[in-house]
Amino acid sequence: MTDTAVTLALLLERVIDGAAARPDAETTAAILEEARRFAEARLAPLAGVADREGCRLEAGRVRTAPGHAAAWAEFAGAGWAGLTAAEEAGGQGLPLALATAVQEVFDAANPGFGMLALNARCAIRLLERHGEPGMRENWVPALASGRWGATICISEPQAGSDVGRIRTRAVEQDDGSWRLSGEKCWISYGDHDLAERIGHFVLARIPGAPAGTRGLSLFLVPDRLEGGGRNGVEVLRIEEKLGLHGSPTCSLSFEGARAWSIGPAGRGLPTLFAMIQAMRLGVSAQGAAVAQAAATLAEAYARERFQGGDPALPPVPITRHAELRRLLLEMRVRAEGTRLLALQAAAWLDAGDAGDAAAAARAAMLLPLAKSLGAEAGFANADAAIQVLGGAGYVREWPAERLLRDSRVFSIYEGTTAIQALDLLQRRVLGEGGMLVLRDLLDRLEPLATLSMAVLEAAAALAEAPARKREAAALPFLRLLGLACVDGLLRRAGRQAGALADRYEALSGFHGAGASGQAALLAAQCERDDLDAAFDLVFPEAGALPGSSRA
Repeated sequence: MTDTAVTLALLLERVIDGAAARPDAETTAAILEEARRFAEARLAPLAGVADREGCRLEAGRVRTAPGHAAAWAEFAGAGWAGLTAAEEAGGQGLPLALATAVQEVFDAANPGFGMLALNARCAIRLLERHGEPGMRENWVPALASGRWGATICISEPQAGSDVGRIRTRAVEQDDGSWRLSGEKCWISYGDHDLAERIGHFVLARIPGAPAGTRGLSLFLVPDRLEGGGRNGVEVLRIEEKLGLHGSPTCSLSFEGARAWSIGPAGRGLPTLFAMIQAMRLGVSAQGAAVAQAAATLAEAYARERFQGGDPALPPVPITRHAELRRLLLEMRVRAEGTRLLALQAAAWLDAGDAGDAAAAARAAMLLPLAKSLGAEAGFANADAAIQVLGGAGYVREWPAERLLRDSRVFSIYEGTTAIQALDLLQRRVLGEGGMLVLRDLLDRLEPLATLSMAVLEAAAALAEAPARKREAAALPFLRLLGLACVDGLLRRAGRQAGALADRYEALSGFHGAGASGQAALLAAQCERDDLDAAFDLVFPEAGALPGSSRA
């Protein structure tokens, strides 16, 4: 068994806290090893083909890259599409923490491929919680088998992160169904030739609904009706993207499409949050996967690349050079830290689903960190891998440049990093009961006392700060709390990771040596209040904020 499967199985068994039910260590290891074999045999070879060939729009339908359909059929046939679905619905009934570990294995080989399975897994979670019985019985088994696909449709041309400005409309029909019309964009796998039917989970307004997010309701819109006819859903275009070329990102038009409501009217966004939470966890795993792939690539190359040393002697491996060692250690800390964040967030979601309210609150606080830091770690490690490989990293013969392009979007979709930071600070930490959850989170993870203190002091100060200062401090605060959480998880792994404990202890020591200085800098950034004054002086043409001294 390879190091990746061994490491993930060991972390799930000994280090990650909170899942009430998970398979025994031997079963977990066997599942992860099978995932590793499939990823190496089928997904890794497809990654370069999908990147080069991309997807195309033919006669109104999206065609995926050569070999994609065959790989998906094997993937679904082996049961990977339904890992978390209930056994009675044809799934494997496995915990989300194990599914997240499996996702990391697959996404390290081919992140674009895994997005279709992620969509389905998250849709199943939503339907299991909020779907009507008939809808669940119809859709969950089909999604778990891989026969049908799913998307999440939120953004519109004029409404991206500003969800409250959504214009798509739904009108109720006499039979209890709805007719939905509007345009949605940035839809991953919005159309494709891998599934017989695609269910679009769409936010829309009903007649008389108030403005803003409280006026949104959630609907399921199949691309095809039961009889097989099209349902008023048209593909307007496939986006030409920087990366993830194997994953078609579509704009869709809905013209009187038949739709079925999910959850209460006007509660579409809270209802959809069951899917959004799982999608954000999925992005954290994507980032951790690319961070792992880039670190592994750089480490292997550095061991085999010989440069420098005494000119009278043969050149030495570049791993002998101090700066390369620093770079490789930083990459490995990012890879392992974000892996632990993703697994821990998933395990606490599992525990929350099993009825542990405290674990659910910790998961909700950890998810913005896991999503944001995982996204950034994937891109940062891909960038660092290019640096380690030098000219080889910049050319397409090696996968480093593809990993860089593929990972850039991770910090944008499913809520940008700034949106995650605002959610963390304003709702999770400074919202009702948030300080108690924050203390519980830190007590569970046990980072260095200086880091815990820095987080708690910054949170207490921001609770008394003006709204504008809190907004400006949101991202530094997210990074500060993330620094503390990664520190605690690495330290725990250094104590509890069995045969790998020494390795994690060394990574923890390397991370901790600079953590206090980084924490002081981030805490100082949380305290700064000169953002708007500086901006107004540098960009006077933009106009000052209403109420400012320069307005």
